Amino acid sequence: MKAMTASEVTKKVIHNEELFILDVRNETDFNDWKIEGKNFEYLNVPYFDLLDGVEPILDKIPADKELLVVCAKEGSSVMVAKMLEEAGLDASYLAGGMKSWSEHLEPVKVGDLKDGGEMYQFVRIGKGCLSYMVISNGEAAIVDATRMTDVFTDFAAEKNAEIKHVFDTHLHADHISGGRKIAEKTGASYWLPPKDAEEVTFEYSRLEDGNEVIIGSTKVSIQAIYSPGHTIGSTSFVVDDQYLLSGDILFIDSIGRPDLAGKAGDWAGDLRETLYKRYKDLSGELVVMPAHFMIIEELNEDGSVSEKLGTLFAENHGLNIVDEGEFRKLVSENLPPQPNAYQEIRETNMGKISPDEEKQREMEIGPNRCAVR
Repeated sequence: MKAMTASEVTKKVIHNEELFILDVRNETDFNDWKIEGKNFEYLNVPYFDLLDGVEPILDKIPADKELLVVCAKEGSSVMVAKMLEEAGLDASYLAGGMKSWSEHLEPVKVGDLKDGGEMYQFVRIGKGCLSYMVISNGEAAIVDATRMTDVFTDFAAEKNAEIKHVFDTHLHADHISGGRKIAEKTGASYWLPPKDAEEVTFEYSRLEDGNEVIIGSTKVSIQAIYSPGHTIGSTSFVVDDQYLLSGDILFIDSIGRPDLAGKAGDWAGDLRETLYKRYKDLSGELVVMPAHFMIIEELNEDGSVSEKLGTLFAENHGLNIVDEGEFRKLVSENLPPQPNAYQEIRETNMGKISPDEEKQREMEIGPNRCAVR
């Protein structure tokens, strides 16, 4: 019986490999959130239905495909995988369960910078979150870091880069930011849009329209663009005149939702203004790098998530709604459910509450729900 890590499963997703997943969580949890891959097949049978043995499901498991058993934390999947092995099948279990899947970050190099340096995207495959690191001449900046801060600090150390700046494009509601923790650990400046920071309990650098931060002596600039809509303070970045870090305003297959602070009616107009005017004035050659992805089909062949702005204006439905009333209806009605524990997550990111690590894990379990299609 073998353990399969979240990293190993991620590589199967990226390489479009086949995998048969027996998910032994309850049906509601499975339907809400599962491991997704283009060539994955699934069977959902709750663990409690297998306590008397796996014989009733053996004919539903293909003999010619790799088999992975998945549960919430690991224990149940180990037990079921052991029963499958005793029944003559080769079975692996997901090490750490769906909690480990939720936390895994896969760094992907997305490009070189014009005067030297590199841009990396950190893909949180199980949660749909995307973070970024810009490295130039021994300095690094991080954008929209997750709470798994060691991944970023260790990666920067491997690249011999000192973290100088940490940014959040907005006050996140679907996951806990690691930005402030990284800044405290490294002495970096922590930047946050002031319009999203009116209730925060800590000091920060004010991220405002037109701010320009230089990374390294190669003069790689990160230029802030005020782009409200998802939140009132949402701010995008143009990096090196090549990349548009759009936060939760624009995604590859969808657009941001304006309702997570209860302001859908007020912020729908801001969202349209950002997408249809501010972004329209930018170069169509900019490569859009969002803070989230919604569906597995948004992954590129190398596992990254990106697309040229001009292509999105041609193909993304949310950028092609002529009637403003129809646009407002899209972003304020028939919205997906709110993210799990989103109000607690907002308060954590404001510094108002300080849940322990296990509580933070529980708060984040489930998919991100920052987009509307």
